[in-house]
Amino acid sequence: MEEVKLHLNEKNHGGFYITDGVEQLGEMVLSISASNLTVYHTEVSPKAEGKGYAKKMLNAMVDHARKNKLKVIPLCPYVHAQFKRHPEEYADVWNNAQEKKED
Repeated sequence: MEEVKLHLNEKNHGGFYITDGVEQLGEMVLSISASNLTVYHTEVSPKAEGKGYAKKMLNAMVDHARKNKLKVIPLCPYVHAQFKRHPEEYADVWNNAQEKKED
């Protein structure tokens, strides 16, 4: 069974990692500062692609943001694309101030 876990260092840098119990299958690199959670990069190993692991990490990250009242800055292309495709689903956590400036 795949498991998603959050690991942060003392500076609140780290990420969500998905493993099969033995091997890391994917990671979502992020940092937390003040009331923002910034996502930089999401990657799934080639052998694990197409199994929904990026979405599992996205869901875990959004759950964490909601529980901790954080706003997400999606610098990661995958997360940004998901937020743009489903704005109603992520409106409560999306810090899209930059998006609004560009409109």
